[in-house]
Amino acid sequence: MADIAEPQDAAPKRKSIFPILVGLVSAGVLGAGGFYVTYSGLMPGHSESAGSVVAALPDIAFVPVDALVITLPPGARSRHLRFQCQLEVAKPHQAEVTMLMPRILDVLNSYLRAVETKDLEDPAALIRLRAHMLRRVQIVTGEGRVRDLLVTEFVLN
Repeated sequence: MADIAEPQDAAPKRKSIFPILVGLVSAGVLGAGGFYVTYSGLMPGHSESAGSVVAALPDIAFVPVDALVITLPPGARSRHLRFQCQLEVAKPHQAEVTMLMPRILDVLNSYLRAVETKDLEDPAALIRLRAHMLRRVQIVTGEGRVRDLLVTEFVLN
């Protein structure tokens, strides 16, 4: 029984680089075409006039609320909460909201003292706390005067 031996000296067949070149050229052409379509404004739904028109800002003002420092109970990891915010109001109501600032400070101070420490320390709870504070401020100032409450400082130390 004679085994037919394959020659081991034969070099492996070399692969063609043609498919790689075709892929690179087509990627370059498609990329350049996409750039041209986007840059020239040929993209459906986009026009020159839509990008150049800037809508006017709404008629709003921001009323700063004085910083509050709340002492936390003895069992808490932190000792104090420093809280500061601004109220987004319609400009015609800015003076009215500023006049009611002592009541706003009172309601925020009362609420933050009543919140459990674990809720203050939970990073995800800030959205819920903000919504509760906004609702209380809206009740104090009357409907339609305060649009939003923006938390600018919330520090536990």
